[in-house]
Amino acid sequence: MTTEKYLEFDNVTKQYENFTAVSGLSFSVNKGDIFGFLGPNGAGKSTSIRMLLSLITPTSGDIKLFGAPINQDRNSTIAQVGALVEKPDFYPYLSAERNLDILARLSEVENRQAKIDEVLDLVGLTERRASKVKTFSQGMKQRLGIAQTLLHSPKLVVLDEPANGLDPQGIAEIRELILKIGKKGITIILASHLLDEVQKICSHVVVLDKGKNIYTGEVSDILNASTLIELSSDDIELLEKSLKENENIISTEKEGAFLLLKLNDSYDIKDLNQFLISKDIAITHLSTRKQSLENHFLELIAK
Repeated sequence: MTTEKYLEFDNVTKQYENFTAVSGLSFSVNKGDIFGFLGPNGAGKSTSIRMLLSLITPTSGDIKLFGAPINQDRNSTIAQVGALVEKPDFYPYLSAERNLDILARLSEVENRQAKIDEVLDLVGLTERRASKVKTFSQGMKQRLGIAQTLLHSPKLVVLDEPANGLDPQGIAEIRELILKIGKKGITIILASHLLDEVQKICSHVVVLDKGKNIYTGEVSDILNASTLIELSSDDIELLEKSLKENENIISTEKEGAFLLLKLNDSYDIKDLNQFLISKDIAITHLSTRKQSLENHFLELIAK
């Protein structure tokens, strides 16, 4: 079964005089993905988002949206994308419904009232539809901003730090909303520095550093690859010495009474157990510990 690519970056570079914001960036987003866009400040995330929204032009390389070059019939292509970049901006003295009505008219949305009702219900603001936006909390404004991105029934939604500045409850509400949108079959690109949230939400991720792609893959693969082995023995020094002789162990770290091991991909717990038996080492504890996406992210950036 062929996977439909909704977004493709092919060796994309953005140069500003003597500064390279994005360098040779390549990755793709498939239909149905909730795709995390990660990187430290200055990594090139915002520049890449602006290029995919056709707000700025790449210096070199190609960008495709829905299988077509982004500059080919630009208006109709971008019309299939919804985006919330930075904080949403509304008329504060108008109601939520009136703000959406103005935006729906500008976007020439068909069945305008029905669509406004639908998106207000989706983001949980139906009961506050008549309230002025100036009375909204930041979390409510963010949810209204997401409602705005959905008015014209986009195929792809781009959310740039949608939970920025929110309290834990607001973050959880945005998380549940993104998952709800994803279940409707809408493809989502989520740029965020909240790695725990990305881990809970996203199916795939790209990690940028200094404008370059340093990792692309499924979140589940990252977490599985980041599994550590937790070991303990009555003779921890002998255990540590023996483990250093095993070339299949990538790293060993001491944490209290335990040793934390990272194994080669081709080497598993059964192999490790056989090795320990051959060394006649009695193990008092053996278990696995999954690292978080944040741990893996920090390791990638540090390399």
